[in-house]
Amino acid sequence: MDLATDQVLISQITEEGFRQASFLDQRIVTPQLPRQLVQWDELSALDCPAQSQPQYIFHIGHVGSTLISRLLGEIDAIFALREPQLLRNLSELAQAFARENSSWTVETYEARLSEVVCWLSRSFHAHQRVMIKTSSFVSEIADRLLQNGASALFLYVPLHRYLPTILAGENSIKETGALLESRLQRLERRIGSMPGEARDLTVAQQVAASWLCEIVTLFEAKNTSATNDIKWLNFDDFLAAPKEQLLAIAGHFGHDLEDGQAASLVAGPIMSSYSKAPEHDYSPNLREELLVEASQIHAAEIENAMLWINELADRFPLIASAMQWIETER
Repeated sequence: MDLATDQVLISQITEEGFRQASFLDQRIVTPQLPRQLVQWDELSALDCPAQSQPQYIFHIGHVGSTLISRLLGEIDAIFALREPQLLRNLSELAQAFARENSSWTVETYEARLSEVVCWLSRSFHAHQRVMIKTSSFVSEIADRLLQNGASALFLYVPLHRYLPTILAGENSIKETGALLESRLQRLERRIGSMPGEARDLTVAQQVAASWLCEIVTLFEAKNTSATNDIKWLNFDDFLAAPKEQLLAIAGHFGHDLEDGQAASLVAGPIMSSYSKAPEHDYSPNLREELLVEASQIHAAEIENAMLWINELADRFPLIASAMQWIETER
């Protein structure tokens, strides 16, 4: 969407194009992509046939959500969408509401969010159900999306595993820095105080604050959404028993998956390539090697960051409750 002109970019993508796309944002826009800008009001005037409620994968970022979306997308009854840009736009607008500087009214926002969900609910075949893997910060509107009993997977890893995951990659560190101010503001709105000034945080503390923001956001979504149909999953648990976990996830969403198909999927090329860029090899064993190396290189910074987060948990009950939840309930 273009907020300044109140237009939406419409593009035409094949079913295989959706299957291949890791992200449905500016990264799929090429000179060859058929597309045009349309005024939002013109789209609102069109009928959107009733569809089944989408199912969702929410996550804290860099915890295997694209991998799991690709695996589930191989189930015939699932039409997988990964990170549609419109939901990212609407999540950013929700944060503008929180700062009381939005150009939309609440009524406009709620109406258009419903329209977007309807648009994204469409599939190529009548037997398919849409499953949306969101961007991490779209969890900001998870409670709005999980209305009417929608089902969801909440994907995460514990802090001691998340820290080396991000610290192992230069691009991941850059992304953390780019999103840090927004995440600190989101966290401040929930706990009532800024946990620290961005300029004063070490890189490891920035990563820890990012983890904390997204964990607390998911925890609040669990408490405030209109659904109890949420499955929490530690991605490390998935990697420890991928066939069994894939069967459990499919079952949670109400999709039939045979044992043999699950075994074939987790033994196939999806599990041995980098999900965001399948042309590159990347396996659970390579991931573990990188995490071990990063844990050793950054041992002191990781320990200090974890101590800092534990101190925040002592100060803020919401943080303590969220951390206790993922440790004991999940």
